[in-house]
Amino acid sequence: MKAHLADLLNQAIQSLIQAGTLPPDAQADIHIENTRDKAHGDLASNLAMTLAKAARCNPRQLAEQICAALPASDQVVKTEIAGPGFINFFINPDAIYTVVGDILSQGKAFGRAKPNSGPRVQVEFVSANPTGPLHVGHGRGAAYGATVADLLEAAGLEVEREYYVNDAGRQMSILAASVWLRYLEELEAELSFPSNGYQGHYVRDIAHRLLQEHGSRFLQPTELVFADLPADEPQGGDKDQYIDALIERAQQLLGDDYTLIFNAGLDAILGDIRQDLSEFGVDYQVWFSERSLTHSGDVDTALNILQEKGHLYEAEGNLWFRSTAFGDDKDRVVRRANGQTTYFASDIAYHMNKFDRGFDQVINIWGADHHGYITRVKAAISALGHDPERLIVKLVQFAILYRGTERVQMSTRSGSFVTLRELRDEVGKDACRFFYVTRKAEQHMDFDLELAKSESKDNPIYYIQYAHARVCSVLRKLEAEGLQWDQQQGLMELKRLDSEAEKDLITKLSLYPEVLQNAALNYEPHLLANYLRELAGDYHTWYNGHKMLIDEAELRNARLTLSVAVRQVLANALELLGTSAPEQM
Repeated sequence: MKAHLADLLNQAIQSLIQAGTLPPDAQADIHIENTRDKAHGDLASNLAMTLAKAARCNPRQLAEQICAALPASDQVVKTEIAGPGFINFFINPDAIYTVVGDILSQGKAFGRAKPNSGPRVQVEFVSANPTGPLHVGHGRGAAYGATVADLLEAAGLEVEREYYVNDAGRQMSILAASVWLRYLEELEAELSFPSNGYQGHYVRDIAHRLLQEHGSRFLQPTELVFADLPADEPQGGDKDQYIDALIERAQQLLGDDYTLIFNAGLDAILGDIRQDLSEFGVDYQVWFSERSLTHSGDVDTALNILQEKGHLYEAEGNLWFRSTAFGDDKDRVVRRANGQTTYFASDIAYHMNKFDRGFDQVINIWGADHHGYITRVKAAISALGHDPERLIVKLVQFAILYRGTERVQMSTRSGSFVTLRELRDEVGKDACRFFYVTRKAEQHMDFDLELAKSESKDNPIYYIQYAHARVCSVLRKLEAEGLQWDQQQGLMELKRLDSEAEKDLITKLSLYPEVLQNAALNYEPHLLANYLRELAGDYHTWYNGHKMLIDEAELRNARLTLSVAVRQVLANALELLGTSAPEQM
């Protein structure tokens, strides 16, 4: 209905432009809201007030001219002007029923905009270091990012999903060293594993596969491996200095074989991440390698551009980006004295690469601990000559998992964490995907395992899916009784569904396109999750108070027609949230 009224107002504005009442360049920013008091109509627009300055007249006078120019519509009973110039619309009560026919005729397309009718957008999310399996914290970013991407696509945008593979940093070198040491242990070498190494069982699995594939090829005497290294933390030393020295020793002793071990760890974990995300209903068009930025020369190109623009300077042997000139709290090193570029330099090149690929908007979904990183990245984007407003950063708080009252600790390095795969095995993919998006991404979230597994109305995903399954059950019973659903008759008899519960349910259905649009453009999937729960609640209330399979065919078909429309909207929205719409429960 709001779209219909917006079209009527647009036609009225064009008429006023042709009449000279409004200038040819008048921009109609149309907003239509529900009225608080039905005595003042059903819907209202402040359009006259927003255009009064351009029209050089009183808003109420302009509102009168807009109303006079409105095309006739059998869905609008009358209009009234209220207050300083609000246009109130009184909707034909019978108009609410048209949405049911729209839903049934459009099916899966109901609520969706025309594909690729909006800007081209990239959504980059998860991008966890491939140093271990994804844990329940990563799961929230995965569910949020995938749902935002799907919502934007449903809103008509052209969306590309991307995972940035951090395959060039120090953490990957720590993983390689950890794999090698576990490999040596597989060959019965006695050693003290570094306190800063990756200790999860998955590291032993990778080492075992290395042994199976290459035998003792990478064996080195432990006295050479640990000779003259600084002390580790348990011995009173610095754990970071110790692991860095151990990495350097591994590179010296292994030569080219170090790269083979490095890649074995990377490939094994990245393969596991790909599979894990795919089974979680999350797939990407692009897996972008950080190392490719160096190999392609993008890092050097980005730094050269900044140098030519006068945004770099040397101090203390390092090369610095003058990010304070763009609002950052301090300047940032992009190349160290030893010639190595920093992670931030790679990030600058990566974002340059994104915009060079022609995206109108880039959306980064980061963990909340990256909050301080936003300003420096936007500073770099601005320094490169791009509009920093084209970068949208959404921060996601990690979900905290509880078993009863006990909080489960998570640490990738120590290996004492609950993986996303384990969580899915325990509560199911649907519960995971839904629970992760029931709150705003930036809000703290406790993941209640017992609630996620329960089969009750307190479990929102169960409650919603049960509504869908309930409609399917009614149709199965209909067939078992030798009856048929006459959709055409049901549509003709919808006006008989005149109780408040039925009108509320139909009105709720009509809100779906608007909720979908708001959830997409505001990057807030929880709006759709909340809507689904309300729709399911309205249906359960109506179902419990009205028998579906009654003898009177006309009324039976009307109720079944409304039920099937509810089922369609439930299925459409559940798909966007990455969950299933079961026919039986």
